[in-house]
Amino acid sequence: MKNYFDLTGKVAIVTGASSGLGVQFANALGNQGAKLALVARRADKLEAVKKDLEAKGMEVFTQICDVTDSESVKNAVAAIAEHYRTVDILINNAGLGIGEAADTMSDEVWEKMMKTNVDGVYYFAREVGKIMRKNKYGRIINLGSIHSRVAMPFSKMITAYATTKGAVFMMTKALANEWAREGITVNAIGPAYFESEMTQDVLGAEEFNKILDTYCPMGRAGKAGELDGAIIYFASDASTYTTGQLLNIDGGWTAI
Repeated sequence: MKNYFDLTGKVAIVTGASSGLGVQFANALGNQGAKLALVARRADKLEAVKKDLEAKGMEVFTQICDVTDSESVKNAVAAIAEHYRTVDILINNAGLGIGEAADTMSDEVWEKMMKTNVDGVYYFAREVGKIMRKNKYGRIINLGSIHSRVAMPFSKMITAYATTKGAVFMMTKALANEWAREGITVNAIGPAYFESEMTQDVLGAEEFNKILDTYCPMGRAGKAGELDGAIIYFASDASTYTTGQLLNIDGGWTAI
C-alpha cells in the first residue's frame, strides 16, 4: 500500500526555523523523510536546531536570511538550490506579532509587520516558485492564522497582525490559481493560539484565558504537534487536488 504521506527525498525549506512552530514543522517533515533547509536570522539558535535534528538522523542545511530583504531571500534560495539541486516544499513560517492599538501604532511598527508577514511570504514564494515551475512540481504552505478570517472580540491590539494574515490568505488563493496547472499547490494553515515565543506573554494573561474559554469551544490553546498533520498533508502527495485553501486548526474558534 502506498504511503501518501511519505516525503523521503523531498527538499523542504522552513523559514523562521530557529524556534517555536518552525522547529516543530521541521521535525514533522524530517520525520517523514524530507531533507531540510532551515532559514532564520539568528545563527546561534539555528545551529542549535540543526544539531538537534541531525542527532535524530535528519539531513539538515541551514541558511541565514532576513525575509524582509528580497536580495537576502534570493541569495538564500539560490544557496539551498545549489546545495540540494532542487526545492520541493516551502513552509512560509517566518512571522511577527506586535500587539498595538490601531490609533497609536507608529508607521515603523506597521511597516515592520507588513514587511515580515506579507513581503517575506511573497519573496520566498516568488523565488521558490521559479524552481518549482521549472520542475512542474511544488508544495507551498503559508502560515496564516484564525485572524486570516476573524478578529478577536474586544481586542484593540491585533489590527496590524490580522491585516497581514488576511493578506496571506488572499496571496495563497491568488498564487494557487496562478500556478495550478504547473504541478504546484499553494495552501495555508490557520492556527489559533499555540505556545511559542510570539504567544508566551499572551497565553499567560488571565484576561486572554477568559477570552479563550469563551470563544474557543475546546477552551484551550493548541498543543505541540497538533499542527503536524496539516503540514504533512499539504506537503505530501495526499493533497494533489487541494490548492488555494486555508485550514483552520483552532479548537473550533472559527466555527462559532
